[in-house]
Amino acid sequence: MTNLRPHSSSNLYRLSNHSYPILETIMGVKKERPVSSKRAQINKEAWTSEEDTKLAEVIAVHGAKSWNTIASKAGLKRCGKSCRLRWMNYLRPNIKRGNISEQEEDLILRLHRLLGNRWSLIAGRLPGRTDNEIKNYWNSHLSKKIKQKEKQGCKDEKRSVENGKEELRQENSCAAGGEDSNISFDVDEFFDFSDEKFEWMNR
Repeated sequence: MTNLRPHSSSNLYRLSNHSYPILETIMGVKKERPVSSKRAQINKEAWTSEEDTKLAEVIAVHGAKSWNTIASKAGLKRCGKSCRLRWMNYLRPNIKRGNISEQEEDLILRLHRLLGNRWSLIAGRLPGRTDNEIKNYWNSHLSKKIKQKEKQGCKDEKRSVENGKEELRQENSCAAGGEDSNISFDVDEFFDFSDEKFEWMNR
């Protein structure tokens, strides 16, 4: 890169016209970019029932594709991504409503062990459920339930280890006591009273 003199008016003129980032770095001045008219007109508020009806009618005619085109044909001041998410997560006719069942919950847990946080793939194995719904259910319910089970499992394991140690102590103490009780002492065998030294005892 050619070294530019910082006080050269011609260099600053070239930088100001052709390279905004370099000018910001040299002079420490940030120039605001104008917001495009399309971006300024995008509606980011909550969807209304009227917008839902328009979007569903256009999709029924043109299909669920080319979302930017669908947004413009429906006359909605929404971006294509917003229309796609609204349709996939709320307006599709085959969406399954209601709480997630125990069978679905068990399937989500098993699929999550295999696939991780790949929610779209998990949703493909659950007919009528959306990836957004499954992700929200995982973050709000299942992840907490798994953590509680792990904590409880650690407590149970620690308790079982302590119980095993206590049983082992009792077994060792019983074994020691049994050995002491089994020791017998026969006086006649230990002392030989048939010797002449002990004849006085027989008198």
